[in-house]
Amino acid sequence: MGIVLGPNRYGKAENRVVRIVRDTPRHEIRDLNVSTSLRGDFAAAHTHGDQAQVLPTDTQKNTAFAFAKQHGVTSPEDYALALGSRLLEATPVATGATIAVDEYAWDRIEVDGAGHDHAFVRRGGEARTTRVDLGEDGTVVVSGLKDLVVLKSTGSEFKGFLRDEYTTLPDADDRILATALRAEWTYRPGQQPDWNATYDAVRALLLATFATTYSRALQESLYAMGTAVLEAHDEIAEISFAAPNKHHFLVDLAPFGLDNPGEVFIAADRPYGLIEATVTREPEDGR
Repeated sequence: MGIVLGPNRYGKAENRVVRIVRDTPRHEIRDLNVSTSLRGDFAAAHTHGDQAQVLPTDTQKNTAFAFAKQHGVTSPEDYALALGSRLLEATPVATGATIAVDEYAWDRIEVDGAGHDHAFVRRGGEARTTRVDLGEDGTVVVSGLKDLVVLKSTGSEFKGFLRDEYTTLPDADDRILATALRAEWTYRPGQQPDWNATYDAVRALLLATFATTYSRALQESLYAMGTAVLEAHDEIAEISFAAPNKHHFLVDLAPFGLDNPGEVFIAADRPYGLIEATVTREPEDGR
């Protein structure tokens, strides 16, 4: 049996690109974590050490920083599309490029009730995400968010589940529901909406649906959130979720002579349930 090279790609991971727009006294900040990857006919580099067709990963890094200046960062999506196109242009044997961008949000520090012109405070652990894939079959844009920590203190239950001899979990009629949400939505081919406005609208809809939907399981919440997004945004083909269940267990205060009617909990970080689901549209031909 012969030995051949399988699928491969290469790139520069996690370039920390911070772009300050300082054309006026009131500055703007875009804080990005950028990973680039190229795929194509790079077999000679693997089998013979021939680098003639390989654009160095260091060049990919330099391009990521240069394009933050030359192209600007109006949105992670536009930046990633421009960066990916440039890397393909510079690498003739490349057949595709994947650009992944995480953006970290900064808010203006308030001074006397107004946001300061050039002083910022980073907003929690949440990040906006973008993944753009440019290839021979077209361009796919996937936008999203990760580490969006949400919690509702009532309006959730979990009961009636399958039991066996190892089941100890009791039914819960009223529980805390919390997760660190990751959501990614894929745009229909050819769509180029206002990326920033769409991101803000989808994020707001996810939060509102989580808050107002009575949940019999985290799975049901995710399906309701995905349905709401697809019903409101025709430009989105599907949305996928990964949601670790951030468990909160009621603390037994009886040994201290105290009642605990759902008021004091211990937050457990592991192990945790991990719920994953994709909400998509039915094919137009009904198949």
